[in-house]
Amino acid sequence: MSDGGHASPGVRSAELVALAEQLRPELHRYCARLMGSVIDGEDVVQDTLTKALVAVNEMRDVAMLRAWLFRVAHNRALDLLRSRAIRAAEPMEAADGVADDTVPDAVEMMMREEAVRTAVSRFAELPITQRSVLVLKDVLDEPLADIAALLGLTVDSVKAHLARARARLSEINALAEARPAARPASDAVTRYVSLFNRRDWDGLRALLAHDVKLHQSTHPVRVGSADVGMFFSIYAGMDGVWLAPARLEGREVIAVFERPGDPQPSYFMWLSWRDGKISFIRDYRYVRYVMADAELALVPPV
Repeated sequence: MSDGGHASPGVRSAELVALAEQLRPELHRYCARLMGSVIDGEDVVQDTLTKALVAVNEMRDVAMLRAWLFRVAHNRALDLLRSRAIRAAEPMEAADGVADDTVPDAVEMMMREEAVRTAVSRFAELPITQRSVLVLKDVLDEPLADIAALLGLTVDSVKAHLARARARLSEINALAEARPAARPASDAVTRYVSLFNRRDWDGLRALLAHDVKLHQSTHPVRVGSADVGMFFSIYAGMDGVWLAPARLEGREVIAVFERPGDPQPSYFMWLSWRDGKISFIRDYRYVRYVMADAELALVPPV
C-alpha cells in the first residue's frame, strides 16, 4: 500500500476506498451484533462507507482508517438504537476481580467461542456498552486498549463490561427457546418466486410499482419500473438461479440459490409491497458476507 503522506490525492483516495471495501465483512460482523440484525447491520455499514467516501480526502493517515471506520459505525449504530428507544442504561462498575485476559486461558476461549456461535439477534438483549465490548473482544479479537479507545472507556472498565457481558450472554443462551415453526409464505412472495423460477420476466415486471426502488449495496439506487425492470434482464442471463420463500429476523425474505441442487442459499432478497405492487427490492447479491451470520429459515409456500 502506498504511503498516505506521499501519494497523490487521487491515488490515496483510491487506496482508502479499496481498504474500506475490504473491511466491509468485519464491519458487518460488528454492526450486525450491535443492532441485533444482519439486515440493520448492513444498513449501518452502508451509511458508514457512504460517510467515508465523503470524508476520504480529509483522511491523512491510511493506517488510521480502520479505527475511524469502526468509530463512525459505532456512533451511527448508537444513533439508530437511541432513536428506537431500546438503548439500555448501564451503570459503570469497578473491575474488581476481573482477570487480565492478555493471554486467554481455556475458559476464556470457550467464552469467545460461545460469542461467535450466538445468534446475532440475541446480542440485542445486552446493554449497548456490554454488547460493544463483547463483540469487539470475543468476536473480532480486538486488544483491550483499542476497545477502550474506541468506546471512550478505561481498560479496567472494558474488563468489567466484558465480564458482565459474558455472564449475561451465557444466561441468554441457556434460556433461549427453540425457534418456532416458520409461518407459510404469503401469496405475494409465493407468486414472485413462482414467476421467477418459471423465468416469466414480463410477469415480474408487471408486479413493479411505477415508483419502485432497487437497492444493491454500493450500486446506485434504481428508481422507476422501467429502470428496475432491467434487474430481471440481468437474472435472465444467469443460468440455474432459483428462489425459495424464507424468513429472517421476523421478516419475509426470498432465498437465492445459484445452482440447482445447492443445499444452502448464496444470498437473499427482501421485497416491500404496496397495494399489491412491489415498491422496494433489496438484493444482497453483492454483500454475501451478510449470510455468514443470517439465521435464514426456508418456509413452505401457501
